[in-house]
Amino acid sequence: MRPKAIDVKILENYKLKVLFDNGEKKIFDVKPYFKFKIFKELEDINKFKKVKISGLSLEWENGADICPDELYNNSK
Repeated sequence: MRPKAIDVKILENYKLKVLFDNGEKKIFDVKPYFKFKIFKELEDINKFKKVKISGLSLEWENGADICPDELYNNSK
């Protein structure tokens, strides 16, 4: 079963600190995703800061979200 994001904190430079339900804390860098249209809007830091937990992963008000596997596997 894949770990579920249960808490998120905004860090500098468009990074997120994510706590997963297995107790792991990882850092996820959103900057590489800005090349995709829906994520490009998140370069506006005020929009970026509106990230929230949604289901197994994270989502923003504009509908951008991160696949749960992508979030977990591409965090450090």
